[in-house]
Amino acid sequence: MSDANDNSAVPFGRGEASSKGPIIPKSANEALRPEKVPMPPKRSRKARSQLVIFLNFLMTLIVFLTIAAAGTVYYAMTAYEAQGLLTANTNFIVRNGAGIQEIASNLERNQIVSDGRVFRFMSEAYLDDDTLKAGEYEIKAGSSMQEIMQLLKSGKSILYSVSLPEGLTVRQMFDRLRNDPVLEGDLPAELPPEGSLRPDTYKFSRGTKRGEIVAQMSAAQKALVDQIWDRRDPDLPVATREEFLTLASIVEKETGIADERSRVASVFLNRLDKGMRLQSDPTIIYGIFGGEGKPADRPILKSDLDKKTPYNTYMIKGVPPTPIANPGRAALEAVANPSRTEDLYFVADGTGGHVFATTLDEHNANVRRWRKIEAEKAAAAGKTSPDTPVQE
Repeated sequence: MSDANDNSAVPFGRGEASSKGPIIPKSANEALRPEKVPMPPKRSRKARSQLVIFLNFLMTLIVFLTIAAAGTVYYAMTAYEAQGLLTANTNFIVRNGAGIQEIASNLERNQIVSDGRVFRFMSEAYLDDDTLKAGEYEIKAGSSMQEIMQLLKSGKSILYSVSLPEGLTVRQMFDRLRNDPVLEGDLPAELPPEGSLRPDTYKFSRGTKRGEIVAQMSAAQKALVDQIWDRRDPDLPVATREEFLTLASIVEKETGIADERSRVASVFLNRLDKGMRLQSDPTIIYGIFGGEGKPADRPILKSDLDKKTPYNTYMIKGVPPTPIANPGRAALEAVANPSRTEDLYFVADGTGGHVFATTLDEHNANVRRWRKIEAEKAAAAGKTSPDTPVQE
């Protein structure tokens, strides 16, 4: 039997014993209620400060912008290196003084690149201190923006050409330059001296000025004449570079056959050495028609031989006062180092070349032979042979 004072048993419905107070009984409903969760500690003033909030925002913004920038750069690089829009080759002109913004806009406007801003942004990064060169370029079909940038950076623009053959006068050369559809700008107001322009084929890019070509021709001819004059035969009967150039221009007009030039030159030099008149028909033509040249349908008449001009070598002794055309290298070389002959005469042989003679009798026989050939040609064509003078 238990002691009446034994407290080991707890009556049903009473709460647990507390060391600090009496047992408080709980009802069944109270025992089943959830206990209250304690409130979290209050945030410190520092955590709630505006500075911390701003820094959090700033970090978030930086991360966002970094991701956006990386995406933009990736897109730009991909677009820059991707195959281009062109389905066929096309020409594109970069004008002198054009900046990269203008070039990019024109490329986009002409549907050569898909996005001018991408071309500009990426090209500036690749170019560094380099530039895009003026000129006209052929852009291949499918070229990427990067390939287009490399082409414009290289300066390898389309090259055009103008041909100025040997034997043209300065005025005739100017006419060709004036009529060229690609060259730009005006020609010099004053014609350069006759014989001072080098005949050649000149290459140039779009935007080149006509005056630039003239300057090139003048410098090239001077260098060529100086070079050949310095290597001339010391026994030449010409005293000055000007006489040398003039005689070369006469040789240039007398024959277009390469292997005849040095022999034609020897004839004129032999005549000068003997004090004989040159008697060259091309000098007659220049004295009458000047730099304009003789009309193609106008023959040389015997009466032309009697026309007094400073260029009529049937009347004057020595060489004319100026060249009568612009000679090329071959004619200059022929005069500087002519064939060693005793020839004093030559006349056309009826086939495009000439026959040479050392005596007047031999020459007159060659003339008669030539006249017969010309008469036969005229008869076959139903025409009268023109009264053309020959050297005598």
